Amino acid sequence: MAEALVVGALVSGSISLVLNRLISPEFVNSVVSKKLDRKLVERLKTALLAAEALAADAEQKQFGNNRVRKWLDSLRDALYTADDLLDRALIKAEIRKKVRIRLPLRLNLSVREMVAKINEVVKRIEDLQKLKDSLGLKEIPTGSSSWKPPSTSLVKGNVYGRDGDQQALMKMLNDNNHHNLSVISIVGMGGVGKTTLAQCLYNNMDLMDGVDLKAWICVSEHFDVVETTKNVIKGISSGVCSLDSFDLLQQDLKEKLSEKKFFIVLDDVWSEDADMWNSFITPFQHGRMGSTILLTTRMENVGGIVRHYNSYPLKELSDDYCWSIFADNASFPESNGSSELEGIGRKIVERCDGLPLAAETLGRLLRSKHDAGEWNKVLSSDIWQFSMIDSKIVPALLISYYHLPAHLKRCFVYCSLYPKDHEFDKGELILL
Repeated sequence: MAEALVVGALVSGSISLVLNRLISPEFVNSVVSKKLDRKLVERLKTALLAAEALAADAEQKQFGNNRVRKWLDSLRDALYTADDLLDRALIKAEIRKKVRIRLPLRLNLSVREMVAKINEVVKRIEDLQKLKDSLGLKEIPTGSSSWKPPSTSLVKGNVYGRDGDQQALMKMLNDNNHHNLSVISIVGMGGVGKTTLAQCLYNNMDLMDGVDLKAWICVSEHFDVVETTKNVIKGISSGVCSLDSFDLLQQDLKEKLSEKKFFIVLDDVWSEDADMWNSFITPFQHGRMGSTILLTTRMENVGGIVRHYNSYPLKELSDDYCWSIFADNASFPESNGSSELEGIGRKIVERCDGLPLAAETLGRLLRSKHDAGEWNKVLSSDIWQFSMIDSKIVPALLISYYHLPAHLKRCFVYCSLYPKDHEFDKGELILL
C-alpha cells in the first residue's frame, strides 16, 4: 500500500513538475524560441494534461488491479524521461548562452536528436492514454484538502462520546494508587481515538492532583530504548538532556523519579519485545505510590511485562457521536446547512465505522465544499471497498490523501521518508 501511494504521488508530482518547466519563462525564452518546435511543446502539454486527469483515477483504482498499477509505472517512467530531456535542453541552452565551452557528453545532443526523443516520449504518453477504456479509467479533476495527525498532549477541539471511557480509566488509575508503578494501556485500532482520550486524562486537573512529574512521549513504530529514555528525561526536565550513555541515562532518570509521583504517557507504542521493555522500565520502579505509565497502542500485549498491568480496550463511537464530530469539522450547519448535504453526510459517517479520526478528516475535507456533487464523490468513492487489513490505512484517510493537490502529494511522500514524529527544522526543510 505504501509503495502504491509513493508511485501515485510521484506520478502526480512529476506531471506538475514537467508542466511547470514547460511554461516557465526560462524554458520558453531559452529553449522553445530557439530550439524546439512550439507545436511539439504544445502537443506535450496536451498529453500531460490528459494524463494528469487519468492518473487521478488510476491512483484510486490501482489497488487490486495489477494492470492499472503497471499503467501508472509506465506513465511514471515516461514522465521521468520527459523531465530529464527538458532539463538537458534547458541546461544546454543556459551554458551556451553564458560561455562557449565544450558540453558534457550527456548534454551534447543535437536539436534533431532532442526533438526525436521528445516525440518518442509524447507518443508513449499518448499511447498510454489510448488504454484508458480497456482499463476503465476516467478523466477526473483533483481537489484539495489537508490533514495532519495529532502530535501533542494538548486536546484539540471538542471531544465527543468518551465521557464513560474517561470515568472508567480514572477509576482504573485511582484503584492503582497503592502501587509504586502501574502500567495501563489504551488498546484500539488506528483512528479510534486512543491519543485523544490520553490527552483528556493528561490534562485532567483532578487526576493530576498530587502528581510531581509528568511527560508526554511519542514512541511510534520504532521503539528505541535509549532515545525513548532520553525523551522521558527531556519531558520531565524542560527539554534538557545532554547524556548519551544508556547507563548514565537510566541512572539520571532513576534519580529524577525517585520518591516522586509521576504520570508518563507513551503515545503510539508498537513494540512487544519483553527484553526491551524490561530494560526500559527499570528506572520507573523507584517512583512514589500512584506513579503511572499510560500507553496508547494497537497491540494487546504491549507493556504486559510489569506486575501491575491493565489494558483498556477502546471501542468505536456510535454513528451519532461520529456525526457530531463530522458536523463540527464540516462547519455544519453554519456554512453547509442544507438537508440534502446532511443526508449525504450522515451516509458518509455510517461508512466511517465509528472511527472519530475518519469522521474528523472527512468533515474537514468537505468543510469548504457546498455542492452535493462533491459530497457524493466522497460517499461513492471506490476506496471504501478497500480492506483495512490489506491496506493498513483507514479508507477515510486514504480518501483525504487523494484529494490533496499534486504538489502536496509529492511533499507528503518526501516527508514520509522521515521517521514518524521526526522534528523538522523549518529552514533546513525549505532548503531541501
